[in-house]
Amino acid sequence: MTVIAATALIADDEPLLREALAVQLARVWPELRVVAQARNGREAVELFERHQPQVCFLDVHMPGLSGIEAARQIGRRAQLVFVTAYDRYAVQAFEQGVLDYLVKPVEAVRLAETAARLRERLAAAVTPPNLEALLQQLSAQIQSAAKPAPLRWIRAQVGSTLRLIAVDEIDYLRADSKYTAIIWRGDGGAPAEALVRTPLKQLVAQLDPEQFVQVHRSAVVNLRAVSHLSRGDNETATVHLKGGRGLLPVSRSYLHHFRQM
Repeated sequence: MTVIAATALIADDEPLLREALAVQLARVWPELRVVAQARNGREAVELFERHQPQVCFLDVHMPGLSGIEAARQIGRRAQLVFVTAYDRYAVQAFEQGVLDYLVKPVEAVRLAETAARLRERLAAAVTPPNLEALLQQLSAQIQSAAKPAPLRWIRAQVGSTLRLIAVDEIDYLRADSKYTAIIWRGDGGAPAEALVRTPLKQLVAQLDPEQFVQVHRSAVVNLRAVSHLSRGDNETATVHLKGGRGLLPVSRSYLHHFRQM
């Protein structure tokens, strides 16, 4: 086994995981000296600039600046290893051997393999490749994998009854103080309304953005419930719901959602 002395940075927002990885590295690569430990991506970049380590172990998910964003700033100046709790992030870039990754909890055998590859690259003075395209691919896949599925049902109290409202049956949602009013097609298609204790902004974040769009500061409409749009003065408009179920004003800030209508 080639003896290679090198320096490293470990970035993870969990201090126990940082320490655990440092201990494991000391076992499989005694000559590696961990010169810095970062709590987030921003600190990782700052400590990298200060210590210039040859290897960076970056947790993918960190507050503020993610491991992917930190990697972009570090670029080709260090060998990069991503650490993730999700094996599904082992995308093509990893499998091609261009990037190294470790899955939490880090297994000793996998870490030893990674350490061996890193020693070989450092011994051969291999310059890390330009990873921008691969980092973009990785970032997109992580965002897609991390995004929860949109809501399909909303629970709402209607009088003394707890209703389970299908999202597809909702016409629109309206902010009502700390609550949100849900207007949907009730029994037999008749308009119905209920209040939920979730603020509009928080609720909309859980809905499918391809189906629900903001029309003004306090209202979001289901595009499947829209019949047509009539344009007004000063770049405003009015949304007409199907079946004459109502009108919703569209403010200038949100008119771009309806450019093609």
